[in-house]
Amino acid sequence: MAEATANGLGQHALHPHDAAIVAKAETHQEHPIKLYLVVWAWLFILSTCSYLVDYFGLHGYLRWSLILIFMMLKAGLIVAVFMHMAWERLAMMYAIILPPILVLVFVTMMVLEADYTLLTRIAFFGPGP
Repeated sequence: MAEATANGLGQHALHPHDAAIVAKAETHQEHPIKLYLVVWAWLFILSTCSYLVDYFGLHGYLRWSLILIFMMLKAGLIVAVFMHMAWERLAMMYAIILPPILVLVFVTMMVLEADYTLLTRIAFFGPGP
């Protein structure tokens, strides 16, 4: 108890072990250059695959699915490594990644609802002029 009042306002002094942990947490992380080169190579490969989708003339849902998959993979690599999201706390990841995922879920729900609404209108009002 005497220790707590000696520091004023009842705060304890940092132990040497705690000070070392705080100093280590405040230092800048260094990532190996190999990591960035591997990510750059994957981005190049995914961009090439995205280009090949157009080159081979794929059409319809297959084309758009492949383009969106390649786009999301490239965005995920960029956010994870170049924007250092892979080394953030889990709460920060959820705060940044969860809203776009929820937007995609809601857009999917709207697409399904739009199909249902269109089919209902056609069934009750006819196909139109």
